Amino acid sequence: MSENLPPQDLDLSFLYEIADGSDEFIVDSIGMFLEQTPQLLDTITTAINTGDWATAASASHKLKPNLGFFGMPQSQANIQEVELVCKAGGQNPADIITKFNDVKAVISTNLVELEKIKAEKEANL
Repeated sequence: MSENLPPQDLDLSFLYEIADGSDEFIVDSIGMFLEQTPQLLDTITTAINTGDWATAASASHKLKPNLGFFGMPQSQANIQEVELVCKAGGQNPADIITKFNDVKAVISTNLVELEKIKAEKEANL
């Protein structure tokens, strides 16, 4: 991962706030995120590697709000940059590949953390 990207912690305060004490809501929300996010990351990876900029932009656009909901504003901003570059036709593909790989690494680390949180919450159900 690039040293330019700061480590990012999950901020699940919004999720906990709207869950209002419901572990079931938290488990279901995290479950959807864990199901959708790897698929979107794979779609973006494949699209960038094949130069399918429209698909990369579309998948990036779909991922953005989820990152915000799960308290990852820096990752959300980085995916926004990826989306905008892809919408513009993938100018400087090496730069966008580096940026995407950096943000993908952060998101992947956060997915592992979310798996742990989900398992802990499921144990309480």
